[in-house]
Amino acid sequence: MNSATTPGPRAGRAATLVLACLGVFVAYLPVTTVSVSLPAIQRALGASTSELSWVSDAFVLPMAALILTTGVWGDVHGRRRVFLAGLVCCGLGAAVSLLSGSVQLLWAGQAVSGVGAAALLPTTLALISHAVPDHRERGRFIGFWAMSLTAPLAVGPLVAGVLLEHTSWRWIFLLPIPVTAALFAVAAARLPDSRAPHGRRLDPPGQLTAALAVTALVYGVIEGGADGFGEPAVLGALALGTAAAVAFVLVERRSSAPMLDPALFRSPAFTATALVALVSFLGLIGFFFVLSLYFGLVQHLSTLDAALRLVLVSGTSLLAGLPVGRLVHRVSPRLLITSGLLLTAAALLSMTGLDAHTSYPALAWRLVLLGLGMGLVLTPMTATAVSAVPFHLAGTAAAGNNAIRQVGAALGPAVLGALLTTRALHALPGRLADAGVPAGTGAQVLDTARAHGLGAVAGLDLGPATGRVLGALGDSFLDGMRLCLLVSAALALLAALASALLLRRPSAAGRDTTGPDTAGRNAAGPRLRAVDGAERVAP
Repeated sequence: MNSATTPGPRAGRAATLVLACLGVFVAYLPVTTVSVSLPAIQRALGASTSELSWVSDAFVLPMAALILTTGVWGDVHGRRRVFLAGLVCCGLGAAVSLLSGSVQLLWAGQAVSGVGAAALLPTTLALISHAVPDHRERGRFIGFWAMSLTAPLAVGPLVAGVLLEHTSWRWIFLLPIPVTAALFAVAAARLPDSRAPHGRRLDPPGQLTAALAVTALVYGVIEGGADGFGEPAVLGALALGTAAAVAFVLVERRSSAPMLDPALFRSPAFTATALVALVSFLGLIGFFFVLSLYFGLVQHLSTLDAALRLVLVSGTSLLAGLPVGRLVHRVSPRLLITSGLLLTAAALLSMTGLDAHTSYPALAWRLVLLGLGMGLVLTPMTATAVSAVPFHLAGTAAAGNNAIRQVGAALGPAVLGALLTTRALHALPGRLADAGVPAGTGAQVLDTARAHGLGAVAGLDLGPATGRVLGALGDSFLDGMRLCLLVSAALALLAALASALLLRRPSAAGRDTTGPDTAGRNAAGPRLRAVDGAERVAP
């Protein structure tokens, strides 16, 4: 039997689903365990705000830069092999982070874990798409996959919160090590292999230009927020990133085996979900980054108390994904995604009223509303992206959607962290003056904040002025956070507009019956046809 073109039996399909869901859970666990632990990491390692941004982005950057390449590698050399390699990288990266004694070594561990996540995310989705060729049934399975992607956002903060109540921050990296080892043993024996039904090749020029574009842009944004966007190194990085992005588009248009097939973007549905993925994860991961600092620097909560608040977002999103997964083929994706983005924007705008004394109930309903909005977006977004293309492009579509999503996740902490730092530092002198802080003490505070980040101010011993300084620091932080919330809400509204305009209503015509065998015969070239109301790239 040709494993590249024929799905396994039902038992093999069940093993694929379980292992794929557990694999994506492990891949995404570092996102929120680290996010909620940032204040503790900052105190222990003396990291600045920009260095904290790199703790998050050291994981997300390689994931965003390599996710397309690993998707192609799995198509060419076998997805089980790439899945197993991803598990090894996730476990090894967690071990390095566990043993790290400096922020630089923590970056290294996070980067290795990010490489593993880059291997797991497209591979798991492509494995499911291969094992379940039926369009409608595949949508339900992808719903389970999307829930597994959301589950770490709910579990991670609680795991980190409990651990940090009793031990050091580094132990948040312990759990992935035995889990990846167990998954490796089971997958090596039980996971059916698959490859793309059409021959594909690696695309080195596309990979290099994509990695360079993402890395340079994120570097420029993070360092611009810390040192100023007029610095030559920052301007050079942003210019290099822009040039690399343009080069990537040109390379992919001319490539005979593009890493990200331009034909995908002939589908308005895929284009819309790509924009939604970018904006959603930019706002979501950036929001977790900013909100975790708000809980630590402004409300002075313990890690567990912060986790119990953050879990309201991810837990609600996870619970909302259960019914939404069953509604994907009964309700228009346009209605689900657009409604979710509007709820997300409303929740973000409502949080501009937060302050240092906001109570748990006053915060809780806002976080639940945000989680509900994200739950309405994530499941149909993934299912629509994969269903918008023919079967033989499912792996490419999965990798492309994931790559765009992770670019958003990489830009989230960078963009919102830069906005937060720039606005807070701009507001801090006025806030210190309003609080009656002596000029000499205020100058010391400003020098510390500019050199080492806002979090370093909280560690200063300023005698009788300490209380007033911390109050001014909290107020300036809130000024920066409100700007971040306004920008995130505006992006959510932009994505809602794209969803409303580009996604079509479902129709009974043109059901997708393309399977592995038929897909292999349809290679005449890309065209467009309507499937389930969305424009679909068809062979």
